[in-house]
Amino acid sequence: MSLGTFSYPLPVNEPVLNYGPGSAEKKRLKEVLAELKKQEADIPMYIGNKEVRTNKKHALHPPHEIAHTLGYYHEGGEKHVQQAIDAALAAKEGWASLSWENRANIFLKAADLIATKYRPYMNGTTMLGQSKNAYQAEIDSACEIIDFLRFNVHYLSEIYKQQPISSPGIHNRLEYRPLEGFVLAITPFNFTAIGGNLPTSAAMCGNVVVWKPAHTQIYSAQMFMRILKEAGLPDGVINLIYVDGPTLGNICFNHRDFAGVHFTGSTGVFNRMWETIGKNMANYKSYPRIVGETGGKDFVLAHKSADPDVVATALLRGAFEFQGQKCSAASRAYIPSNLAEEVKKKLIAGIKSFGMGTVEDFSNFINAVIDEKSFDKIKNYIDNAKKDKKAEIWAGGKCDKKEGYFIQPTVIETKDPKYVTMCEEIFGPVLTVYVYNASQFEKTLELVDTTSPYALTGSIISQDRNAVELAVNKLRNAAGNFYINDKPTGAVVGQQPFGGARASGTNDKAGSILNLYRWLSARTIKETFNPPVDYRYPFLGEK
Repeated sequence: MSLGTFSYPLPVNEPVLNYGPGSAEKKRLKEVLAELKKQEADIPMYIGNKEVRTNKKHALHPPHEIAHTLGYYHEGGEKHVQQAIDAALAAKEGWASLSWENRANIFLKAADLIATKYRPYMNGTTMLGQSKNAYQAEIDSACEIIDFLRFNVHYLSEIYKQQPISSPGIHNRLEYRPLEGFVLAITPFNFTAIGGNLPTSAAMCGNVVVWKPAHTQIYSAQMFMRILKEAGLPDGVINLIYVDGPTLGNICFNHRDFAGVHFTGSTGVFNRMWETIGKNMANYKSYPRIVGETGGKDFVLAHKSADPDVVATALLRGAFEFQGQKCSAASRAYIPSNLAEEVKKKLIAGIKSFGMGTVEDFSNFINAVIDEKSFDKIKNYIDNAKKDKKAEIWAGGKCDKKEGYFIQPTVIETKDPKYVTMCEEIFGPVLTVYVYNASQFEKTLELVDTTSPYALTGSIISQDRNAVELAVNKLRNAAGNFYINDKPTGAVVGQQPFGGARASGTNDKAGSILNLYRWLSARTIKETFNPPVDYRYPFLGEK
């Protein structure tokens, strides 16, 4: 029963705390970090109304302090995937029929819990589990996840208001139904906020969800799940499981009630999923929604008019914050010949000034990469560049995994604009620079557009407005998020809806109204008040 149309106005973005010296938030966060490190967490899967523990326990270690154990998670198998689907489908009718105001207020309460009581715990689990410094955690696991929850409630309320016109004697209305079946959410290690948004955006629309986070993000994922439960999320609406990818896909993509997948991860994995879903189309009740944000090979293009300080800062932050483990991170830069030496000096000086180490030491700008597999992959690129005549190391290049997976931020210069590190996604603190002839800006625009299969983020740095306009036009399809005189990272919910095209995904723009449409299935209802009682139309009459 609906007793009114309720208002959810456009929220403001959650303020970013700065954790400055002597601040209350810094003191509290350090207390929580110490508290979390003193205990070994026992982390179950959450399926229906059960906390599921198995005999297959795996230790979680901070990437920057691999000798320390944060706790253990319980890995599941095929039966747990099936149990999660069954629990979701059992919860579906009750959840879909729950009034919008009661669905919405669960997520608004979760946002408030994160903004207050659980802020240091969301940040602390992200810092320790994913090796993020305090600021990178704050903008991710506090502010962004809060913004996703609040803004999505507003956007969905705006969708529900959109109704068709009606003719005299007729009333038309649109219902925005959830999808028929369950939604699968597969989330990455690098953003706790993505881990929270992918399952909740679908659930907010009335869907039920099976959520599989990356194993390297489980520590913060389980904290978010606990907050959702405290906020009143009914059992079975979101089911959190820890299984490997093939096991998950074998059950979910062969299930008749599979209704969609909300994915962030590698392009290769997404392509294989799409292929599998396509082959199984005859098995499904309806065409599944396939939404994915995948890889990036993101660029910074400097024009000859650019301020060298702006260029260097955009690269130091854009390439190396969170160790370059952002799908939006600047990983290829095009520097004009007239600025190259000055930018080089500033990059080298900046990297030398970086503190690198544990997250508990707030003076460290750089922490560890996520795991040994990632460390080895990144190191291989750097080692090959050191031996290659086409490449020169400007700065960094040191790698050490004795105590944690530490890779010094590295800048490679190449004379070949199609050099491997200009083209392939590395997902680490490696920036490759190509110095171009300052008089060949237009030719370089074409190079930027055609070098990579990805099209996620990119930026133009210039004080020449004609150059800016030319870049905006020529690079229209090269980036789904394009920046002018800024780094290509740091999209804010409600301000820069995020997503790219080409090999970077379906560009369904997380953090906007566009994404929510994918998790809804509209039904048109027409009611005629005075229906006809004779089939004959006037044109049938003859004199």
